[in-house]
Amino acid sequence: MFGGLPVVRVINFTGDTWVSRLEDGSPDEDLLRIADALGRLAHEGRPGSTVYVGYDTRSLSVALAAEVGEVIAAHGVRALVSDAHCPMPALSEAVRRNPAAFGGIMLTAGNRPADYVGARVRMADGSAATPADTDVLEALIVPESPSRRGEAERVDIVTPLLERISAFADGQAVADSSPLVVCDPMHGATSSHARRLLSALGAHTIEIHDGDDEDFGGLHPEVVEPWIDDCEQAVVDNGAAYGFALDGAGERLALVDDRGRLVSPHKMLALIMEYLVRGRGVTGRMVAPIFVSSIVRRQADRLGLPLTVTPAGYVWMREEMAAGDVVCAGDALGGITIPAVGLERDPLAVAALVAELVAADGRPLSAISDDLERVVGHMEYARRDVRMGSGDIQMLRNILPGLNPASVAGRTPVSVSHSAGSLRLSFDDDSWLLVRPSRTLPAARVYAEAPTPALRDGLLDAGARLACSPLAGE
Repeated sequence: MFGGLPVVRVINFTGDTWVSRLEDGSPDEDLLRIADALGRLAHEGRPGSTVYVGYDTRSLSVALAAEVGEVIAAHGVRALVSDAHCPMPALSEAVRRNPAAFGGIMLTAGNRPADYVGARVRMADGSAATPADTDVLEALIVPESPSRRGEAERVDIVTPLLERISAFADGQAVADSSPLVVCDPMHGATSSHARRLLSALGAHTIEIHDGDDEDFGGLHPEVVEPWIDDCEQAVVDNGAAYGFALDGAGERLALVDDRGRLVSPHKMLALIMEYLVRGRGVTGRMVAPIFVSSIVRRQADRLGLPLTVTPAGYVWMREEMAAGDVVCAGDALGGITIPAVGLERDPLAVAALVAELVAADGRPLSAISDDLERVVGHMEYARRDVRMGSGDIQMLRNILPGLNPASVAGRTPVSVSHSAGSLRLSFDDDSWLLVRPSRTLPAARVYAEAPTPALRDGLLDAGARLACSPLAGE
């Protein structure tokens, strides 16, 4: 209270996303205020249109989903609420495939721990809302919690996605090989759905972290170590053929081989590329962001795939896929899109295709992965975030596009490139260093890849120094 009046929180989106800790203010009321603004925006922009509502397994998401739909429906908009928790691609594809859809809202805090709640907004084509879109939405958010309610409808938006994936994958091949698979939805939006899909394809599935633990057991639903350690151990303990860990919103995948080892996101993407081209005869381009691994570049060259490199941000990759002629697209974090299924990063589709490719090959996943490494080589990849003051990050944004260092980490670049305000330095052994200012945070993203961890870390250290003092030189 201030002066006897309640303090109303200002709601600000970062990109398409708003997040809050449960203990901060009244996030339930904030979500309803966002829903009210979205309903008003849909009514004003396209009267009589449809807005989809999806949600993850977090207790507040589940509790508020129906009410969010009712608040939206109060504006004369048709509100379709998922009848179960759903992964992000299910919501996005439901919106994209419905000509009457104005957009959608997903109640999720993504890969953040259980004490967060959030919302992400989708536009009529299923794509993420841009900052300009959410600026308009923010302007419509009023201080008062909405009191009006309409009638929302419950719909199944998960089954259509699973059916498309099942139709795409060769279920007979998977069933014939009858693999034992560990599935770890990390208490997130793919809980039960991943097991349902893999079982329908003929796999014997063991599910861990299935969403029943309200505080996620302290787990962060992010598909990186140490959070995937339980999946790796479960593969070993059960003698499974492989394991999948899927992130909180159902957009990214970590792949674990039969020895309990993580198959890096780059190698996973390279395996998918090869199988689509050589196993299925798919033709077209490969799409990846500017921080793409040299492994992916080498694989694209090996397969004769033109590689389209985009600025950082999934919106650019999605735009390329919407243009067509794309085999697949992938980032460095386990987010892979297979356009034959949809335009979203979809770990369920990737899991189904991995099951198919292992069945078709007939060897253990570890052997397939090791063989790929012998062909495309080994590289060590990492990213580091460097927090900076607002003035320092703005200076970096101004200077970086014209910066051409002669030496970094005692090494001379063979090429220097600038794209979308970033700096990328390449070296003669396929090592590289990328520095780019974050679009949403006062931080610099520093990426590096090299044949050894020591070389990679030396580049990361040099990139961090460069970000903090771009005019200091080496």
